[in-house]
Amino acid sequence: METLLTGLRAAAEPTRLRLLHLLAEGDLTVTELTRILGQSQPRVSRHLKLLCEAGLADRFPEGAWVFHRLAAQGPGAALARALLGLLPPGDPTLLLDRERLDAVRADRAEKAQRYFSANAARWDRIRSLQIDEAEVEAALLAVFADRAPATLVDLGTGTGRLLELFGPRVEHAIGFDLSREMLAVARANLDRAGLSHCTVRQGDITRLPLAEAAADAVTIHQVLHFAAEPARVVAEAARILAPGGLVAIVDFAPHDQEILRDRHAHRRLGFADGEVAAWLESAGLTPGPITRLPGGPLTVVVWTATRPAAPPLSAPRDQQEFAREPRPVS
Repeated sequence: METLLTGLRAAAEPTRLRLLHLLAEGDLTVTELTRILGQSQPRVSRHLKLLCEAGLADRFPEGAWVFHRLAAQGPGAALARALLGLLPPGDPTLLLDRERLDAVRADRAEKAQRYFSANAARWDRIRSLQIDEAEVEAALLAVFADRAPATLVDLGTGTGRLLELFGPRVEHAIGFDLSREMLAVARANLDRAGLSHCTVRQGDITRLPLAEAAADAVTIHQVLHFAAEPARVVAEAARILAPGGLVAIVDFAPHDQEILRDRHAHRRLGFADGEVAAWLESAGLTPGPITRLPGGPLTVVVWTATRPAAPPLSAPRDQQEFAREPRPVS
């Protein structure tokens, strides 16, 4: 009961209700919220602090910036959603806040487009060496055709394209990337697509701030060739994958295009099936079907793997205990 009372006290203030209404729409910084609300930064920061302490909102540092959004999990998240459902949709103050939010998003999209345009030629050169990306996306959708994952995590999300692709099919999706510039592009793309249940975070994809078995699906799209230790990325994907979950890796088959190493920072010129299978098996995953998409001169490959399902509840107790305990290292 105390948790409920704390949440109600935190929300019981006009500005904080306005903040919850805005944070339900996606990631926003203190600066952006200050612009929308027309209040001082210290005041907005204090309101956000109270909302976060009550579990109604989450905060995510990203370099010198801090993003906030409506809490995604826990009793505070459920309370926040319930309170939002009680707000009058035609309230003049909330409508004005939404207009100002749209202006903030427009500015964000303009900045992201400038970055994207500055790098478009480089990305186009790489795409010209492979099959059309639409065919790659179709192959990925086919991999997940018989399942509807509740939570998807995209490692090295870049522009957030896979979040856009799978957003309509999942309950929640989160993408991780180290580049703030790419995350800005991804946020603008998600805003434009209206995917408020999808979000992006700055983070090292070999050390994710997620619990074990947090995701029903994990995607790693054209990322491993940049990684210093691809096996560590695969191991981290396996760590966060729930039993019965599916991971899909998209990258190149072995090739001889040295220009990708010299001009585009590719550490590896593709991967052999056996190498990827070894990483998957070492991480405790079961390799699945492989899809090849030949291009000119690069061949895109989609490798899949699943985490074995947990033992059934009817299994003998000794078998369940064995399944939970790690095997001794020989």
